[in-house]
Amino acid sequence: MPQTLSTSDMVTPGSLSPPPTEPTDGEQARQPLLDGVPSSASLDTLIQQLVPTADYYPEKAYIFTFLLSSRLFIEPRELLARVCHLCIEQQQLDKPVLDKARVRKFGPKLLQLLAEWTETFPRDFQEESTIGHLKDVVGRIAPCDEAYRKRVHQLLQALHQKLAALGQRPESLLGADKPISYRTKPPASIHRELLDICSDPYTLAQQLTHVELERLQHIGPEEFVQAFVNKDPLASTKPCFTEKTNNLEAYVKWFNRLCYLVATEICMPAKKKQRAQVIEFFIDVARECFNIGNFNSLMAIISGMNMSPVSRLKKTWAKVKTAKFFILEHQMDPTGNFCNYRTALRGAAHRSLTAHSSREKIVIPFFSLLIKDIYFLNEGCANRLPNGHVNFEKFLELAKQVGEFIRWKQVECPFEQDPSITHYLHTAPIFSEDGLYLASYESESPENQTEKERWKSLRSSILGKT
Repeated sequence: MPQTLSTSDMVTPGSLSPPPTEPTDGEQARQPLLDGVPSSASLDTLIQQLVPTADYYPEKAYIFTFLLSSRLFIEPRELLARVCHLCIEQQQLDKPVLDKARVRKFGPKLLQLLAEWTETFPRDFQEESTIGHLKDVVGRIAPCDEAYRKRVHQLLQALHQKLAALGQRPESLLGADKPISYRTKPPASIHRELLDICSDPYTLAQQLTHVELERLQHIGPEEFVQAFVNKDPLASTKPCFTEKTNNLEAYVKWFNRLCYLVATEICMPAKKKQRAQVIEFFIDVARECFNIGNFNSLMAIISGMNMSPVSRLKKTWAKVKTAKFFILEHQMDPTGNFCNYRTALRGAAHRSLTAHSSREKIVIPFFSLLIKDIYFLNEGCANRLPNGHVNFEKFLELAKQVGEFIRWKQVECPFEQDPSITHYLHTAPIFSEDGLYLASYESESPENQTEKERWKSLRSSILGKT
């Protein structure tokens, strides 16, 4: 029904030792999760762990995990300000004469941290004050090597390009967020059937994959944290941001639109032979989505075919070869917390890791279930422990899930876009729920009293008939 970085790469230990910090009571009581990182610690200790020195650089896993989760406790611009302040203080960058040998060892590590931060979380740098902190700290080390100034110029250019791309969502994506919804059949002058646009299941599966990957590119990792902020006014941890999760929400709306589009295309034809043909077409499209690794479109298609206005069309379904459909339903069966789907997802993830072509790298998870998994992870563990320490163990697990998704969404779509098909997917008129029921009852008459009463009510409210 409609829905309201690999782990192994991320946790490879670094070769450098962590900076010498004095843990507060309890911070090292448990086995460290990463090299030198306790399972819980004060926010100050975790910030210090992020700061590079001449002889230390934090692990890639730590950088991603802390930058992802820290926004629950401190705003990104304030975090950058504190990191820059610690760099200036510890490397004595405010002195009239710098230790050039030391700075030349420290400089590349600082620039690497800034590069990783701007690449993964570019929206953290939308404010001029944040850019000011970045320029200030780099300006202090630039006299030791002019290459630093050139490097930060390149970094800022890349950042601005990324922010510009994120800010310019394609018109097709915007249009899908507010689909035209009809309670009755749309005028013939604007209605076209999908099979007139694309009659090849594999081609449509490719174009659906193109749409999915295009939409996923706009979802930032920080949105997964922002989606589940504790909004309880009595919570001890007050959220530090007000941004909306627009791209997450838009992606869920796309899933819902695809569900309703499938149901609309099935309910629209007047003859049951044509409806059966559309159902069999979508079954084949769903199978091709499964083979590609596009589980989100697969589930949307299955959900659309399982909507009540479609599933009640018994005479239509009697003409459908349903064996392939039942196999697909079994793969996406919610029994055992979607056990079958999770097995298939692991298989697709493994194929992606060992892929020799971009086609084999595609993994598009069933997005609503991913959100649900992250939600329960968030709800099941506190952000802070009773002693006030940040529960870093929780956030490392969160980062594993989000990091894997980020790697999947960065895959470049290997299929050439067909604008006529993607335009139809984004803009074709769809029925509202009432419209679907009305079309369904007109195709196959109500069978019981409940359906008869609903049909009578719909005819009265929509068509003005009694």
